[in-house]
Amino acid sequence: MTTAAQTRTYTVDPAHSAAHFSVRHLMISKVRGTFKKLTGTIDLPSDGTIPSAVHIAIESASIDSGEPQRDEHLRSADFFDVEHFPKLEFTSSAIRPINDTKFEVIGNLEIRGVGRPLTVTAELEGQGKDPWGGERVAYSTAFKINREDFGLTWNQALEAGGIAVGKEIDITLDVEAVLAQK
Repeated sequence: MTTAAQTRTYTVDPAHSAAHFSVRHLMISKVRGTFKKLTGTIDLPSDGTIPSAVHIAIESASIDSGEPQRDEHLRSADFFDVEHFPKLEFTSSAIRPINDTKFEVIGNLEIRGVGRPLTVTAELEGQGKDPWGGERVAYSTAFKINREDFGLTWNQALEAGGIAVGKEIDITLDVEAVLAQK
């Protein structure tokens, strides 16, 4: 077990991290978007590349699907209700190495005040020094969730059958973090 003295905390660099999503639209295409404001921490053993803990927070109001009117609807009580639920958060409860660069992250994902267990496979993208003397590490993951599991149930039936918005959301996280200065 890693002790606090052997663990180093990296802070998510929001300028070099992204949370992307895609969802079916009208059952025939996909709408893609990004959450532009991402923060968090990654605890990393000083002698390894697999984290011991992860916490990611995404500002729900930072959603950007490229269409301002749709984004306002997504921020409304029909979807993310950003006034009452300003963040989407993931906190790990366990991390299991798969190999030197891949690992399984078990934790809780909370959206709209609804928490659900989530297990994802993540991968080390790289680690090294930056030109300013900082130490950086980068990870990525891709997974799917059912939006209705988190209370995102708004939809509209289509005249020809089907629904306007798919239930399954594809999510990709690319996170770069810098060693926190003491």
